[in-house]
Amino acid sequence: MNIAFDIDALRAIVAGTDLHSFARAAMQLGRSQSAVSMQLKKLEQQAGTQLFIRKGRNLVPTEAGEVLVAYARRIIALNDEAALALGATATSATVRLGLPQDFFEDVMPAALSAYSRKHAGVHVEVQAGPNHVLAEKVRAGRLDGAIAFFPASSAGNSDGDLVCELPMQWLAHERFMNDSLDDRVPLVLFDHPCLFRQSALAALDQAGKRWKAAVTTPSLPGIWAALRSNLGLAVRTQHGMPKDIRCIGEKFDLPELPPTALKLLCASNASPAAQDLCEILYHETINQVAPGGIRQTY
Repeated sequence: MNIAFDIDALRAIVAGTDLHSFARAAMQLGRSQSAVSMQLKKLEQQAGTQLFIRKGRNLVPTEAGEVLVAYARRIIALNDEAALALGATATSATVRLGLPQDFFEDVMPAALSAYSRKHAGVHVEVQAGPNHVLAEKVRAGRLDGAIAFFPASSAGNSDGDLVCELPMQWLAHERFMNDSLDDRVPLVLFDHPCLFRQSALAALDQAGKRWKAAVTTPSLPGIWAALRSNLGLAVRTQHGMPKDIRCIGEKFDLPELPPTALKLLCASNASPAAQDLCEILYHETINQVAPGGIRQTY
């Protein structure tokens, strides 16, 4: 006897997994918690095994649950794509995009505008996050595509498609140019782990320069705010750098920094609509970040 999984139940377990809560999933889907619980119970009966276990206050997928969630994403994507093709758009297809905050002012609007002209009925969910989180979400199928920073040494490996390489820079507010550095270099840092943080600390340590963490923040606006407060230096690329921020490496005899590789990541189970988003994201990133630079056939 063939098993027919209910598409609404599959949506429930995907939402519950992504939101780390079936209570929040029920709210997002407009259903009661008891209805979602019944759908989960039915799926477990059909699968003949436990799909989720309780961990603290949340339910997390078992090994079998992870397998079903991965298939559920593909089934939902194909279902929604078929419905969209036939004009049955009561439930719009969703594609999920991730990118660092550096690209919210130019790459994101350019990519969304180009994508909406080709897929007017598709809902795009955009997430910001640290590079390692975006990469992990793409690998796990929780994002369809993302751009993220990687060490330049990874440019030739199979982890994503290289868009371009960008130089890292020592940055500070324009008022800082008139100041002198203390015995220890004051740093404005992203939360650990962070590629730019690691590169700054490694360069200073290798050069024998002492440093101190002046500010730690999880957001790029937090970095700019701390620099404007003259609290220290930061390491980032020049892309998206505010007009009142300056490159100050040479003035203060700071060590040279390595370049960083900007890569496109695309989920292995991406639907055709999501693959189109990845292609558009790739080309719009080149147009906005490295015009006239690296161009590959995606």
